[in-house]
Amino acid sequence: MSGDSFTEIKGGVTAPRSFLAGSVYAGIKAGNTSRADIAFIHSEIPAVAAGTFTTNRVKAAPVRVSRAHIRAEETQTIVANSGNANACNGVIGIEHAKQMVRATAKAFGVKERGVLVASTGRIGVPLPIEAMEAAIATAPGAVCDAKGEGSLRAAEAIMTSDTFPKEMAVELELHGTTVRIGGIAKGAGMIDPNMATMLAFVTTDATIEKKLLGEALLDAVEQSFNRITVDGDMSTNDTVLMLANGAAGAPALHNGDPEFERFQEALNHLLFNLARMIVEDGEGVTKFVTIQVHGAKSRQDSREAAEAVANSVLTKCAWFGGDPNWGRIMDAIGYSGARIREEMIDIYYDGLIAVKNGTPASTPFEQLQKVVAEPRFTITIDLHMGEAEYTVYTTDLSTRYVELNMGE
Repeated sequence: MSGDSFTEIKGGVTAPRSFLAGSVYAGIKAGNTSRADIAFIHSEIPAVAAGTFTTNRVKAAPVRVSRAHIRAEETQTIVANSGNANACNGVIGIEHAKQMVRATAKAFGVKERGVLVASTGRIGVPLPIEAMEAAIATAPGAVCDAKGEGSLRAAEAIMTSDTFPKEMAVELELHGTTVRIGGIAKGAGMIDPNMATMLAFVTTDATIEKKLLGEALLDAVEQSFNRITVDGDMSTNDTVLMLANGAAGAPALHNGDPEFERFQEALNHLLFNLARMIVEDGEGVTKFVTIQVHGAKSRQDSREAAEAVANSVLTKCAWFGGDPNWGRIMDAIGYSGARIREEMIDIYYDGLIAVKNGTPASTPFEQLQKVVAEPRFTITIDLHMGEAEYTVYTTDLSTRYVELNMGE
């Protein structure tokens, strides 16, 4: 698949030059006797890094450590584990995150502040740090870039309740040089805008200074991970990290340069598709639903209305049951906080009008039912209050979701 200026390729985070990835097994999660649970992404040359993190005020230890390390001028390695969030473990949690960093720095021969750390899994359980340190020591022999095998191993190692590994890469020409961007992600439950329980790691061999890389990543996250919701629960561990090592040898990108705009377009595409995979793999999901709000008074109003509908338990249960119950949508719009006039609201299901001027339209109920029976559909809401618009990607809420979250 291609965009106007880029092409999708294989290889994930190892598609960009001089990046290696892989995984090792440490036995972090009880009952897991074989699947790797620590992932690594390593740049063979120093890189600059950018990151975005959870806005939850309860932040996991790896989030706190990585937020400090992301300020370093050079970064080379990311280490991430699944099976344990290392959250709400107090001082020992911070120390364990730092021990992961120290073990990784020693294994790869890099500076400690050049290592970023992430975790995902159960909250409130200390890491089995001794076993993890022993496993991390073997990491250099476990990373590779051959045909993307290392990227796939890393993507699999960070999975928790995910049903498939999520990875993607794109390439484009910048100043006559082929540049690549690759990424992996995980996430299935506790997904909500403003970063959710998800991890995403992105690499590029483009040459870009640290500040501009941060701006590019923030823009891409806003268009992707900040627009998805599965269950409205925000995690303590949400992290998106990006490394740029300049290994392609292309001239440096600059803000306002048309080449930077093309790079931004490709990055946005990559992150949007990783975010889409997370929604499609949501726990117990049977429907992928796009919520579009048009005609709002302000961007904030459009976002509030879209997120209220996307997170409404009533609407999500109705979608699971195949019921196009637009009354629940109207209700969510009403309590969203957005400025509205009930008598001006229109609602469409895949282009079929269900509500006109705040009252039932003439579209037969059976036609709306056919739309909601599909695995993917779009609900468009026109508030007729202004020009602002916003889109959120969400899911239904199924009985399977309840089963998956009843505890172990």
